[in-house]
Amino acid sequence: MTEVASPYMSRPRILVLGVQPGNPPFRIVEIDGQVVGEAKTVTDVLEAAAAFGITVHDLDDPDVVRWVGGDKFTWTRR
Repeated sequence: MTEVASPYMSRPRILVLGVQPGNPPFRIVEIDGQVVGEAKTVTDVLEAAAAFGITVHDLDDPDVVRWVGGDKFTWTRR
């Protein structure tokens, strides 16, 4: 396969990492490659994005937000 034929993988500005143990559990949020804080709810992710001037219209758009270790509904460890 050549590079031209390889699938395109975007690099979204927002990266939400997997659930970390805590009371309550949390997820680490990165924006533009830098850790900006912890999120305990999806609202925390939206607030972090807004603080960096990012308006999120669709949390399921992989070009905007990448969810690692779950999706926007995953806030506890399994």
